[in-house]
Amino acid sequence: MLYGSYLLTIVIFFPAAASLALLMLRADDHLWIRRLAMTIATVEFLFSLLLIPKVQIGVGGYQLEEFAKWINVPPINYHLGLDGISLFLVILTTFLTAVSVLASWNSIQHRVKEFFVMLLMLEVGVVGVFLSLDLFLFFLFWEVMLIPMYFLIGIWGHERRIYAAVKFVLYTMAGSILMLVGIIWLHNLSASVMSGGTFDLPTIQQMLQSGSIRLTSLEEMYLFLAFFVAFAIKVPLFPFHTWLPDAHVEAPTAGSVILAGVLLKMGTYGMIRFCLPLFPNASHRAAPVVATLAIIGIIYGALVALVQPNLKKLVAYSSVSHLGFVVLGIFAFQNISMQGAVFQMLAHGISTGALFLLVGMLYDRRHTFEIAQYGGLATPMPKLAAFFLFIALSSLGLPMLNGFVGEFLILLGTYQAHWNWSAWAATGVILSACYLLWSYQRVFFGEVTVEKNRTLPDASAREKWILATMAVITLWMGVSSPFFTRRFAASSQNVLDQMQRQFPQEASVSGHDFSRAVRSAKVSAPAAEAIAVPAPNKIVIPSLPAQAGEARDLLLVLPSVSPNRSTDSPLKAGTRP
Repeated sequence: MLYGSYLLTIVIFFPAAASLALLMLRADDHLWIRRLAMTIATVEFLFSLLLIPKVQIGVGGYQLEEFAKWINVPPINYHLGLDGISLFLVILTTFLTAVSVLASWNSIQHRVKEFFVMLLMLEVGVVGVFLSLDLFLFFLFWEVMLIPMYFLIGIWGHERRIYAAVKFVLYTMAGSILMLVGIIWLHNLSASVMSGGTFDLPTIQQMLQSGSIRLTSLEEMYLFLAFFVAFAIKVPLFPFHTWLPDAHVEAPTAGSVILAGVLLKMGTYGMIRFCLPLFPNASHRAAPVVATLAIIGIIYGALVALVQPNLKKLVAYSSVSHLGFVVLGIFAFQNISMQGAVFQMLAHGISTGALFLLVGMLYDRRHTFEIAQYGGLATPMPKLAAFFLFIALSSLGLPMLNGFVGEFLILLGTYQAHWNWSAWAATGVILSACYLLWSYQRVFFGEVTVEKNRTLPDASAREKWILATMAVITLWMGVSSPFFTRRFAASSQNVLDQMQRQFPQEASVSGHDFSRAVRSAKVSAPAAEAIAVPAPNKIVIPSLPAQAGEARDLLLVLPSVSPNRSTDSPLKAGTRP
């Protein structure tokens, strides 16, 4: 390693190395397999907590970097790094893995050793995705994650598990192929500047930002779409969401917790880490379309959840709705909304993960997800009903709980840029209250209509420990949100700063091609030339909405400052066309 410590490497590969000990145990020694898996997951979580004091608050760049040569031709390096955004996603992954091991203590009874090995290998792939700073290494971990999840669904899932597992892999692989093409394209572009090219993400970002390598508008849009579609499938963003309900319903409880809590966040993380810094102009041009899809996903996911007869599928569609908020916050290009998007990723992982745990606990007792088979469960199991209500309130955005903070910051930041986007998205908050409270009423209130439900056992001691931990974290995130936001505020701003280019480029206004505005006579040619030709003493003020076909762009020209020149010169405003 050229610099940094080995902590990131330990966090990535400790579960893989420790799982070798699991393979040494007899296949029928279920008790010690579970104990060892729980020990490995707990130690891994503690390792991830060591990252918090090592990440400096207020530093937006990568920290704790590890770098080593791996393959000479093509030049692929083992490059890891961490910032405030990936820090908590890594901790969320390790925490939910430990919770998933504990939640699977009694529900998994066949191929127990293989199940926990796959769960730990899935953790390796996901943590590697969040820490990789080499494009090829990122793609490698992205693909490694697919294999354990495929087996978790296909072997330990429910009736239609093979169909759901194959559909999950096909959708994700389709996006992965596009992303691989984009990675190779960027590598070939970098070869025009440095011998052999590079897959190193910070290096390519610097090349694009400084103008060492340049993309035409068409090239940038193609590359943006190659990465964006791969991430949109993983989120999933409407209309790429159809694999998600099947995967959730057929997956075992632990698989659903990891899928909703962590794997979906890989898509939104990829948008923040790759789409925005590498392709800023394309991101701005695509923002209206992406925001429209996000808002459709928010409302559509909530409406479909509202009419679901299947409780697990209802929670699955709620993820489509909640992740729409995250995508909207990212493509509002505001620091507040970006922080809200990151916080919502964490809050959704906790609250929706807890909902899937609760649904799994009900399934263990009744072996059905159909809401009609429940009713009046608050009488035989009051503790489970209380925890379910608490987590449902956090998911619908009750103030003082974690769901409120993320959605509020997203709507606040989005409103500053596009009030109409925020207004439409806010309807999703209302609809989430409708489907969550109505489903809670049908499951836990009313008369007991099915005789089997009268004697259902309440939460066991193990289940109460799991749910109490999730409830405490839910409350703590809602009350102590600055603990999180101040650690990724600088990283969020750094992403927006990386979208700024340091060389002359084709200017754009309000996310649309500026030359098109010139051709349609909305902006005069002199004003276009003034914007398109950068100067060190020129500041461009973003345009206000045009009214009656009249451009509202203002150019402020600041006089150069020298030691012999007064700084009191008045500002000169560009003339309106």
